[in-house]
Amino acid sequence: MSGLTVARLQLFHYPSSTVRTTVISSKLHHYFPSSNRYRPRTLHNFSRSGIAQSSSSSSIVGDLLDYLNESWTPFHATAEAKRLLIDAGFELLNENDEWELKPGGRYFFTRNMSCLVAFAVGQKYSVGNGFHIIAAHTDSPCLKLKPKSASSKSGYLMVNVQTYGGGLWHTWFDRDLTVAGRVIVRGIDGSFLHKLVKVKRPLLRVPTLAIHLDRTVNKDGFKPNLETQLIPLLATKSEETSVEPKEKSSTSSSKVTHHPQLMQILSQELGCGTDDIASIELNICDTQPSCLGGANNEFIFSGRLDNLASSYCGLRALIDSCVSPSNLSSEHAIRMVALFDNEEVGSDSYQGAGAPTMFQAIRRIVGSLAHEHVSETSFERTIRQSFLVSADMAHGVHPNFSEKHEEHHRPEMQKGLVIKHNANQRYATSGVTAFLFKEIAKLHNLPTQEFVVRNDMGCGSTIGPILASGVGIRTVDCGIAQLSMHSVREICGTEDIDIAYRHFKAFYESFSSIDKKLIVDF
Repeated sequence: MSGLTVARLQLFHYPSSTVRTTVISSKLHHYFPSSNRYRPRTLHNFSRSGIAQSSSSSSIVGDLLDYLNESWTPFHATAEAKRLLIDAGFELLNENDEWELKPGGRYFFTRNMSCLVAFAVGQKYSVGNGFHIIAAHTDSPCLKLKPKSASSKSGYLMVNVQTYGGGLWHTWFDRDLTVAGRVIVRGIDGSFLHKLVKVKRPLLRVPTLAIHLDRTVNKDGFKPNLETQLIPLLATKSEETSVEPKEKSSTSSSKVTHHPQLMQILSQELGCGTDDIASIELNICDTQPSCLGGANNEFIFSGRLDNLASSYCGLRALIDSCVSPSNLSSEHAIRMVALFDNEEVGSDSYQGAGAPTMFQAIRRIVGSLAHEHVSETSFERTIRQSFLVSADMAHGVHPNFSEKHEEHHRPEMQKGLVIKHNANQRYATSGVTAFLFKEIAKLHNLPTQEFVVRNDMGCGSTIGPILASGVGIRTVDCGIAQLSMHSVREICGTEDIDIAYRHFKAFYESFSSIDKKLIVDF
């Protein structure tokens, strides 16, 4: 076995041969050294959950790891989703063009290259029928470069950053960090090109202060000032290096606002000159790959599980629910997945769930498929018959802090999707929507759990209430149980990934038949 092969396998932290491993870990031998991707695996019955599953069923855990390792930013996550959809035969649409859609067709579009909507039209669709939607988000708490990032202090070149979302910022200290995002590059013909960039080697570091200089840190807690003490180091400052321009100019440039060393590294990655880089939008990213962990490889250790794990499960479920035309032959509805940006900061953006992106798309789809004048109630009837699954990661019970959970609602890993409830509508779940979603699970022998926050604690929220209240669409909030939410490195269970995928796929395939059995308003 070559040294490169050994290095790759070590990323997955194989246990010793004396430790019993799950089927997932044994199937990692299907990872080929000549490729950065997994081949599909076969997964046998789950041992802990007791879920009936044939030996021919496939696990998507390896494919999720691939997706996570490609998707360092919302831009990369959307680009990877785009690649997967095109490979599966979906047709790329442009929001600026007229759409010519047909029953049985599969389509998608992107917005800002950080938001994506994909859908598959049932062969028996007629105007007024509903949409069955899974919605998630592509963003995660992180550090982002400021518009003027270059600074220096005490002989070091520093990179000024902004905090994005509600991160556990202390976890970003002493990590091997780098940059990734998007760049606008000038073309030789005067045009501008939108390109993604990812520097894979460790480039930055936010060092902690030695305990010898902060003797009370373990007693008083680590409470860094996020403006002055969360600044990554880029390099030592040479005498000829200066972050200030020699001559002041009214025209700002990336050379002045960002360190020349950083711009040189970006230009090498992009294959262009530093002068050709017109604009950058970069995140600080952890370089440690996503991998399996635990004695039996039952955990996923990764950044950005919130919420790329949900995004991938929903996307993959849509793709696999309509692999062949026969999968849509008896479908009367339209299956859709919507992945939004900026959930971690409130969703109020052009590419966030607060924008009318999804509902504008629904209106356009209905209009295109009508092939004639659409009545003024067509869209309203469509919404009334539609159903939305808001998929966002859930708080699993922490063994060291179990008192933080309500006593009778403590979701565990490897026990299925968590349905989220909140009487004050921080989650959009109702008794009816929870029932319908659990009926799908019951029909397919899948476990579910339920969560409510303690009365003496505040409750987070999701895109569920935003979308539910936008036009009045029935919504259930659910998620995969995880620990270390909003840390630079999070953890979830491997079995929950496959359970979520099967639950979402069953939702697409079974919801029409279940929904028609229940009448609420009559």
